[in-house]
Amino acid sequence: MSKPVIAIDMGGTRIKIGIVKDSTILASSSISADSGNGLKNKLPYIEKAVRDLLNQQELSCEDIAGLGIASPGIIDSHEKKVLSIDKKFGDAPGIDLQKWCRQAFNLPFTIENDARAALLGEWKYGKAKNYDNAVLMSLGTGVGSAAVMEGKLLRGKHFTAGILGGHFVINYKGEICNCGNKGCVETEASTWKLTSIAKDNNSFLDSKMASLSSIDYEAVFKWAEEGDSVAEEIRDQSLQAWSACAINLIHAYDPEILVLTGGIMASSSHIIPYIRQKIEQHAWTPWGKVNIEEAAFPGSAALYGMSYLVNTDQK
Repeated sequence: MSKPVIAIDMGGTRIKIGIVKDSTILASSSISADSGNGLKNKLPYIEKAVRDLLNQQELSCEDIAGLGIASPGIIDSHEKKVLSIDKKFGDAPGIDLQKWCRQAFNLPFTIENDARAALLGEWKYGKAKNYDNAVLMSLGTGVGSAAVMEGKLLRGKHFTAGILGGHFVINYKGEICNCGNKGCVETEASTWKLTSIAKDNNSFLDSKMASLSSIDYEAVFKWAEEGDSVAEEIRDQSLQAWSACAINLIHAYDPEILVLTGGIMASSSHIIPYIRQKIEQHAWTPWGKVNIEEAAFPGSAALYGMSYLVNTDQK
Protein backbone atom coordinates (compact mmCIF):
# COMPACT_ATOMS: atom_id res chain seq x y z
CA MET A 1 0.00 0.00 0.00
CA SER A 2 1.63 3.27 -1.10
CA LYS A 3 1.91 6.30 1.17
CA PRO A 4 0.47 9.73 0.27
CA VAL A 5 2.67 12.16 -1.64
CA ILE A 6 3.04 15.94 -1.50
CA ALA A 7 2.64 17.06 -5.12
CA ILE A 8 3.25 20.63 -6.34
CA ASP A 9 2.38 21.98 -9.80
CA MET A 10 4.25 25.20 -10.60
CA GLY A 11 1.81 26.98 -12.92
CA GLY A 12 2.61 30.43 -14.27
CA THR A 13 -0.50 31.93 -12.62
CA ARG A 14 -1.25 29.59 -9.69
CA ILE A 15 0.91 27.11 -7.79
CA LYS A 16 -1.22 24.06 -6.96
CA ILE A 17 -0.38 21.95 -3.93
CA GLY A 18 -1.96 18.59 -3.19
CA ILE A 19 -1.68 15.58 -0.92
CA VAL A 20 -2.23 12.69 -3.30
CA LYS A 21 -2.66 8.99 -2.64
CA ASP A 22 -2.57 6.93 -5.83
CA SER A 23 -5.50 8.26 -7.91
CA THR A 24 -7.09 10.30 -5.12
CA ILE A 25 -6.34 13.91 -4.13
CA LEU A 26 -6.90 13.88 -0.36
CA ALA A 27 -6.57 17.66 -0.04
CA SER A 28 -5.42 20.53 -2.21
CA SER A 29 -4.95 24.28 -2.26
CA SER A 30 -3.34 26.89 -4.48
CA ILE A 31 -1.41 30.12 -4.05
CA SER A 32 -0.64 32.97 -6.44
CA ALA A 33 2.45 32.15 -8.49
CA ASP A 34 3.69 35.70 -9.15
CA SER A 35 6.12 33.79 -11.38
CA GLY A 36 7.70 36.91 -12.87
CA ASN A 37 9.31 37.60 -9.47
CA GLY A 38 10.99 34.21 -9.23
CA LEU A 39 10.62 31.07 -7.16
CA LYS A 40 12.86 31.76 -4.16
CA ASN A 41 10.43 34.29 -2.65
CA LYS A 42 7.58 31.76 -2.98
CA LEU A 43 9.23 28.84 -1.17
CA PRO A 44 8.14 29.96 2.36
CA TYR A 45 4.53 30.29 1.12
CA ILE A 46 4.68 26.85 -0.49
CA GLU A 47 6.06 25.38 2.74
CA LYS A 48 3.24 26.96 4.74
CA ALA A 49 0.59 25.71 2.31
CA VAL A 50 2.00 22.18 2.53
CA ARG A 51 2.01 22.25 6.35
CA ASP A 52 -1.56 23.56 6.39
CA LEU A 53 -2.69 20.65 4.22
CA LEU A 54 -0.82 18.13 6.38
CA ASN A 55 -2.44 19.55 9.51
CA GLN A 56 -5.84 19.51 7.85
CA GLN A 57 -5.41 15.81 7.07
CA GLU A 58 -3.83 15.09 10.48
CA LEU A 59 -0.69 13.81 8.78
CA SER A 60 2.99 14.28 9.62
CA CYS A 61 5.96 14.11 7.25
CA GLU A 62 6.59 10.55 8.51
CA ASP A 63 3.30 9.55 6.85
CA ILE A 64 4.43 10.90 3.46
CA ALA A 65 6.39 9.02 0.76
CA GLY A 66 8.05 12.12 -0.67
CA LEU A 67 7.57 15.50 -2.32
CA GLY A 68 7.34 16.02 -6.08
CA ILE A 69 7.39 19.22 -8.11
CA ALA A 70 6.04 19.57 -11.64
CA SER A 71 7.90 22.57 -13.08
CA PRO A 72 7.96 24.38 -16.40
CA GLY A 73 11.25 24.30 -18.24
CA ILE A 74 13.93 21.72 -19.00
CA ILE A 75 14.30 19.49 -15.96
CA ASP A 76 17.17 17.12 -15.10
CA SER A 77 15.14 14.42 -13.36
CA HIS A 78 18.31 12.50 -12.38
CA GLU A 79 20.19 15.36 -10.71
CA LYS A 80 16.80 16.78 -9.65
CA LYS A 81 17.23 20.35 -10.78
CA VAL A 82 15.88 22.92 -13.24
CA LEU A 83 18.36 23.28 -16.10
CA SER A 84 16.65 26.02 -18.12
CA ILE A 85 13.40 27.92 -17.82
CA ASP A 86 11.67 30.59 -19.88
CA LYS A 87 10.78 33.72 -17.87
CA LYS A 88 8.40 32.04 -15.38
CA PHE A 89 10.33 31.40 -12.11
CA GLY A 90 13.50 32.60 -13.83
CA ASP A 91 15.70 32.07 -10.74
CA ALA A 92 14.80 28.36 -10.44
CA PRO A 93 18.00 26.98 -12.08
CA GLY A 94 20.03 28.57 -9.26
CA ILE A 95 17.97 27.04 -6.43
CA ASP A 96 18.83 23.70 -4.80
CA LEU A 97 15.26 22.45 -4.47
CA GLN A 98 16.33 19.07 -3.20
CA LYS A 99 18.14 20.78 -0.30
CA TRP A 100 15.09 22.98 0.37
CA CYS A 101 12.86 19.88 0.49
CA ARG A 102 15.23 18.12 2.88
CA GLN A 103 15.52 21.13 5.20
CA ALA A 104 11.80 21.94 5.16
CA PHE A 105 10.31 18.44 5.33
CA ASN A 106 13.16 15.86 5.50
CA LEU A 107 11.51 14.02 2.58
CA PRO A 108 12.75 12.39 -0.65
CA PHE A 109 12.51 14.81 -3.58
CA THR A 110 11.42 14.32 -7.21
CA ILE A 111 11.09 16.89 -9.99
CA GLU A 112 9.84 16.64 -13.58
CA ASN A 113 8.71 18.86 -16.43
CA ASP A 114 5.08 19.88 -15.92
CA ALA A 115 3.80 18.62 -19.29
CA ARG A 116 5.48 15.25 -18.71
CA ALA A 117 3.90 15.10 -15.25
CA ALA A 118 0.47 15.92 -16.72
CA LEU A 119 0.85 13.22 -19.38
CA LEU A 120 1.87 10.72 -16.70
CA GLY A 121 -1.27 11.57 -14.73
CA GLU A 122 -3.43 10.99 -17.82
CA TRP A 123 -1.48 7.87 -18.82
CA LYS A 124 -1.72 6.18 -15.46
CA TYR A 125 -5.20 7.30 -14.37
CA GLY A 126 -6.95 9.26 -17.13
CA LYS A 127 -7.74 9.35 -20.84
CA ALA A 128 -4.47 7.72 -22.02
CA LYS A 129 -4.70 4.84 -19.53
CA ASN A 130 -5.07 2.02 -22.06
CA TYR A 131 -2.40 3.18 -24.52
CA ASP A 132 1.33 2.49 -24.88
CA ASN A 133 1.82 5.44 -27.25
CA ALA A 134 0.36 8.79 -26.21
CA VAL A 135 1.05 12.49 -26.73
CA LEU A 136 -0.18 15.43 -24.66
CA MET A 137 -0.54 19.01 -25.90
CA SER A 138 -1.15 21.68 -23.27
CA LEU A 139 -2.62 25.03 -24.33
CA GLY A 140 -2.10 27.69 -21.69
CA THR A 141 0.30 30.56 -21.01
CA GLY A 142 2.53 28.76 -23.50
CA VAL A 143 2.14 25.53 -25.46
CA GLY A 144 3.52 22.42 -23.77
CA SER A 145 3.86 18.83 -24.91
CA ALA A 146 5.04 15.41 -23.78
CA ALA A 147 5.17 11.91 -25.23
CA VAL A 148 4.98 8.29 -24.13
CA MET A 149 6.40 5.89 -26.72
CA GLU A 150 6.17 2.11 -26.51
CA GLY A 151 5.20 2.30 -22.86
CA LYS A 152 8.02 4.65 -21.78
CA LEU A 153 7.94 8.34 -20.87
CA LEU A 154 10.17 10.12 -23.38
CA ARG A 155 12.93 12.22 -21.80
CA GLY A 156 15.95 12.07 -24.11
CA LYS A 157 19.68 12.39 -23.45
CA HIS A 158 19.44 16.09 -22.53
CA PHE A 159 15.90 15.98 -21.07
CA THR A 160 14.30 17.89 -23.97
CA ALA A 161 12.67 15.01 -25.86
CA GLY A 162 8.94 15.45 -26.36
CA ILE A 163 8.49 18.69 -24.42
CA LEU A 164 9.30 21.36 -27.01
CA GLY A 165 6.17 21.08 -29.16
CA GLY A 166 5.41 24.74 -28.48
CA HIS A 167 8.70 25.54 -30.21
CA PHE A 168 8.03 23.68 -33.44
CA VAL A 169 8.51 26.21 -36.24
CA ILE A 170 5.22 26.64 -38.11
CA ASN A 171 5.97 30.03 -39.72
CA TYR A 172 9.59 30.45 -40.74
CA LYS A 173 8.85 34.09 -41.62
CA GLY A 174 7.32 34.68 -38.19
CA GLU A 175 8.43 36.69 -35.17
CA ILE A 176 11.26 35.86 -32.79
CA CYS A 177 10.13 33.66 -29.90
CA ASN A 178 11.26 33.87 -26.26
CA CYS A 179 13.37 30.77 -26.96
CA GLY A 180 15.34 32.61 -29.67
CA ASN A 181 13.81 30.64 -32.54
CA LYS A 182 11.59 32.17 -35.22
CA GLY A 183 7.91 31.48 -35.90
CA CYS A 184 7.30 28.97 -33.11
CA VAL A 185 3.80 27.72 -32.30
CA GLU A 186 3.90 29.92 -29.18
CA THR A 187 4.60 33.10 -31.16
CA GLU A 188 1.57 32.34 -33.37
CA ALA A 189 -0.90 31.31 -30.65
CA SER A 190 -0.37 31.41 -26.89
CA THR A 191 -1.63 33.47 -23.99
CA TRP A 192 1.70 35.21 -23.37
CA LYS A 193 1.74 36.49 -26.98
CA LEU A 194 -2.00 37.15 -27.30
CA THR A 195 -2.14 40.87 -26.46
CA SER A 196 0.69 41.56 -28.90
CA ILE A 197 -1.05 39.52 -31.64
CA ALA A 198 -4.28 41.43 -31.06
CA LYS A 199 -2.68 44.90 -31.07
CA ASP A 200 -0.81 44.11 -34.29
CA ASN A 201 -4.15 43.64 -36.06
CA ASN A 202 -4.93 46.68 -38.22
CA SER A 203 -8.55 46.74 -37.02
CA PHE A 204 -7.75 46.33 -33.32
CA LEU A 205 -8.98 49.77 -32.24
CA ASP A 206 -12.36 48.99 -33.79
CA SER A 207 -12.60 45.71 -31.89
CA LYS A 208 -14.50 45.19 -28.63
CA MET A 209 -11.26 43.74 -27.27
CA ALA A 210 -9.61 47.16 -27.40
CA SER A 211 -11.49 48.08 -24.22
CA LEU A 212 -10.03 45.15 -22.23
CA SER A 213 -7.14 45.74 -19.82
CA SER A 214 -5.81 42.25 -20.61
CA ILE A 215 -6.80 39.88 -23.38
CA ASP A 216 -7.24 36.16 -22.86
CA TYR A 217 -8.62 33.33 -24.99
CA GLU A 218 -11.90 33.33 -23.12
CA ALA A 219 -12.49 36.86 -24.49
CA VAL A 220 -11.27 35.88 -27.98
CA PHE A 221 -13.70 32.96 -28.26
CA LYS A 222 -16.55 34.97 -26.72
CA TRP A 223 -16.20 37.98 -29.03
CA ALA A 224 -15.58 35.76 -32.07
CA GLU A 225 -18.92 34.06 -31.37
CA GLU A 226 -20.52 37.51 -31.33
CA GLY A 227 -19.05 38.42 -34.72
CA ASP A 228 -16.08 40.62 -33.75
CA SER A 229 -13.84 40.39 -36.83
CA VAL A 230 -10.53 40.79 -34.97
CA ALA A 231 -11.48 38.09 -32.48
CA GLU A 232 -12.51 35.82 -35.36
CA GLU A 233 -9.13 36.32 -37.06
CA ILE A 234 -7.22 35.59 -33.86
CA ARG A 235 -9.37 32.56 -33.09
CA ASP A 236 -8.89 31.13 -36.57
CA GLN A 237 -5.12 31.80 -36.60
CA SER A 238 -4.81 30.14 -33.19
CA LEU A 239 -6.83 27.08 -34.18
CA GLN A 240 -4.66 26.68 -37.29
CA ALA A 241 -1.45 27.03 -35.25
CA TRP A 242 -2.56 24.48 -32.65
CA SER A 243 -3.65 22.09 -35.39
CA ALA A 244 -0.23 22.40 -37.06
CA CYS A 245 1.41 21.68 -33.70
CA ALA A 246 -0.83 18.63 -33.17
CA ILE A 247 0.01 17.26 -36.63
CA ASN A 248 3.74 17.79 -35.99
CA LEU A 249 3.44 15.92 -32.68
CA ILE A 250 1.65 13.05 -34.41
CA HIS A 251 4.26 12.87 -37.17
CA ALA A 252 7.11 13.03 -34.62
CA TYR A 253 5.88 10.51 -32.04
CA ASP A 254 3.34 8.22 -33.78
CA PRO A 255 0.77 8.17 -30.93
CA GLU A 256 -2.48 6.26 -30.70
CA ILE A 257 -4.02 9.13 -28.70
CA LEU A 258 -3.52 12.89 -28.41
CA VAL A 259 -4.68 14.34 -25.09
CA LEU A 260 -5.47 18.07 -25.04
CA THR A 261 -5.26 20.02 -21.81
CA GLY A 262 -4.49 23.48 -20.34
CA GLY A 263 -6.50 26.55 -19.38
CA ILE A 264 -7.48 27.44 -22.96
CA MET A 265 -9.36 24.14 -23.17
CA ALA A 266 -12.24 25.89 -21.39
CA SER A 267 -13.17 26.54 -25.04
CA SER A 268 -12.80 22.84 -25.92
CA SER A 269 -16.16 22.71 -27.71
CA HIS A 270 -14.59 24.88 -30.42
CA ILE A 271 -11.03 23.57 -30.25
CA ILE A 272 -11.39 19.79 -30.29
CA PRO A 273 -13.67 19.44 -33.36
CA TYR A 274 -11.44 21.83 -35.32
CA ILE A 275 -8.17 20.07 -34.45
CA ARG A 276 -9.73 16.64 -35.00
CA GLN A 277 -10.90 17.67 -38.49
CA LYS A 278 -7.50 19.13 -39.44
CA ILE A 279 -5.68 16.01 -38.22
CA GLU A 280 -7.99 13.76 -40.21
CA GLN A 281 -7.40 15.93 -43.29
CA HIS A 282 -3.65 16.45 -43.05
CA ALA A 283 -1.88 13.98 -40.72
CA TRP A 284 -0.14 11.11 -42.51
CA THR A 285 -1.51 8.15 -40.57
CA PRO A 286 -2.25 5.37 -43.07
CA TRP A 287 -2.89 2.95 -40.20
CA GLY A 288 -6.03 4.83 -39.11
CA LYS A 289 -7.17 7.74 -36.95
CA VAL A 290 -5.47 9.14 -33.84
CA ASN A 291 -7.91 9.45 -30.94
CA ILE A 292 -8.26 13.13 -29.95
CA GLU A 293 -9.46 13.50 -26.36
CA GLU A 294 -9.81 16.26 -23.78
CA ALA A 295 -7.89 15.50 -20.58
CA ALA A 296 -9.74 13.70 -17.79
CA PHE A 297 -7.96 15.90 -15.21
CA PRO A 298 -7.38 19.29 -16.88
CA GLY A 299 -6.50 21.01 -13.60
CA SER A 300 -4.84 18.22 -11.64
CA ALA A 301 -3.14 15.71 -13.98
CA ALA A 302 0.35 16.96 -13.02
CA LEU A 303 -0.41 16.31 -9.33
CA TYR A 304 -1.38 12.72 -10.16
CA GLY A 305 1.70 12.36 -12.33
CA MET A 306 4.04 13.56 -9.60
CA SER A 307 2.39 11.21 -7.09
CA TYR A 308 3.10 8.31 -9.44
CA LEU A 309 6.71 9.45 -10.02
CA VAL A 310 7.49 9.90 -6.32
CA ASN A 311 6.20 6.41 -5.54
CA THR A 312 8.15 4.97 -8.49
CA ASP A 313 11.33 6.73 -7.31
CA GLN A 314 10.97 5.16 -3.86
CA LYS A 315 10.85 1.59 -5.20
